[in-house]
Amino acid sequence: MLSNRLIAAWAFFDLCLMGAGVLSLVVSLVWKEDNLLRNLTFSTFNLAIGTILGIILLATSLLAVILLIPRATKPLVILNWLLLLDAVAILFVATSIWIYTLHERKNYHAVFGRQNDATKILIQDTLQCCGYFNATDEVAFGGSFCPNQAAAIVANSFCVNPTVKFADSVLNNVFSTVYGFMAIVIGLFLSTMCIMKKRQEFERFDKIDAKRGGRGFV
Repeated sequence: MLSNRLIAAWAFFDLCLMGAGVLSLVVSLVWKEDNLLRNLTFSTFNLAIGTILGIILLATSLLAVILLIPRATKPLVILNWLLLLDAVAILFVATSIWIYTLHERKNYHAVFGRQNDATKILIQDTLQCCGYFNATDEVAFGGSFCPNQAAAIVANSFCVNPTVKFADSVLNNVFSTVYGFMAIVIGLFLSTMCIMKKRQEFERFDKIDAKRGGRGFV
């Protein structure tokens, strides 16, 4: 019989994995809503990756319960392989975001440049800036803050700093959270290993009992 503490520890990490999956899934879906700066920070593809990660983690947590029910160890071996795949997915997503943050000024220059003039004007009015690196770089004239070239020069306020400041704050929180999912995966992996070890001991004693005619130890 497995100890209550071991089962409780395993259940705790499995619930945490389920929570991580739900968090990733819900945030990715909610952030698809219209939000000027957040839409600039994350593309539809980025949010799709977050949705896929959430589904993977949620599916693993549910499969874990199913694989735990049989008393055999082979289902738990399958579970640990799934957890290793989860770990790879987590590292891929978190590291990709982290690497992107290393060149934010350059990366968001390209993102800003891909926006249409109407969106650029909204960004400029929201952030009180004109152009990206300077008053002539990717600037769109119109709106209240940057109606023309003269206003852009007088304003002497460019979008690179406020854009990167917002994006950096959000991206740092996201990749730190995703990296944190690794602790949950490791905890569930180790808990599963402990259960496997206990079940192997039970199987060994069962075989010894069978050889002794089912009499057990004296």
